[in-house]
Amino acid sequence: MTRTQLAQLAVFATVAAHRSFRAAARELAIAPSAVSHAVSSLEESLGVRLLGRTTRSVSPTEEGLQLLERLRPALDEIGMALEALVETRDRPSGNLRITAPRFAADLLIAPRLGEFLNAFPDIILEIADEDGFTDIVEAGYDAGIRLGESLQPDMIAIRFGPMLRAAIVAAPAYFDSHPPPRHPRDLVGHRCIRRRFSNGGLYHWEFEKDGEEITMAISGPLILGEDRLIIAAALGGAGLAYAFEARVHAEIADGRLRRVLEDWCTPYAGAYLYYPSRRQMRPALRAFIDFFRIR
Repeated sequence: MTRTQLAQLAVFATVAAHRSFRAAARELAIAPSAVSHAVSSLEESLGVRLLGRTTRSVSPTEEGLQLLERLRPALDEIGMALEALVETRDRPSGNLRITAPRFAADLLIAPRLGEFLNAFPDIILEIADEDGFTDIVEAGYDAGIRLGESLQPDMIAIRFGPMLRAAIVAAPAYFDSHPPPRHPRDLVGHRCIRRRFSNGGLYHWEFEKDGEEITMAISGPLILGEDRLIIAAALGGAGLAYAFEARVHAEIADGRLRRVLEDWCTPYAGAYLYYPSRRQMRPALRAFIDFFRIR
């Protein structure tokens, strides 16, 4: 491989990522004609067509996809090596992209964002709050935060948050017409607020007491996809909600929500930060972990 081909490969990967020669030209800060020439020259030197082109779209061919699969990790490593070299000259800097579920973004990160940015003014931090599991390598994230049970085995995982505990709650008025459940199986017939994940699955409520574990496929007339909506619905008397204890602590304390089945809500390991084991940790990520992780 020549130095010219290395540059052409970077141009090809950028075009494939944007599915556009013009968008790639804007990112690379070169003329669209130079982008087109680089890709055409690469295809000619390799003797294969890497991109399919029409008047309306650009997409990788089968050969292009095979090349990208091997090319992206190498380009990522080169980019991270350059960023790490720059960062070691002074202090942590550059773009840092983290994917986190909404509960972690709300409870663990958001309250201290100002403090973090003041401590590390050269870091540009992007937090994507999304509850579905994300392939951080494919999506271009530096790291992700998820519950331990959701992690893939080839990731390095670091404990990132305190123990979590669930709380089953409803507005006091709800219990005027519904007897408080004393066992998880008593939830049958109750009006439970269900949660649907972004992948389409419905959450089954999980309980544990004295070593006995119960998972309930609860029922109810309301299905929502976000914690804040579920809590708001419970406050309005829509039914029983399954929430993180930390999210409803104030509402329980002031009597707006009443808690039930507390003895069946055992604390469990909280969030973990994970990143690919093959990657050398960037100083910006190290700064993020050291700042936010539990001690």
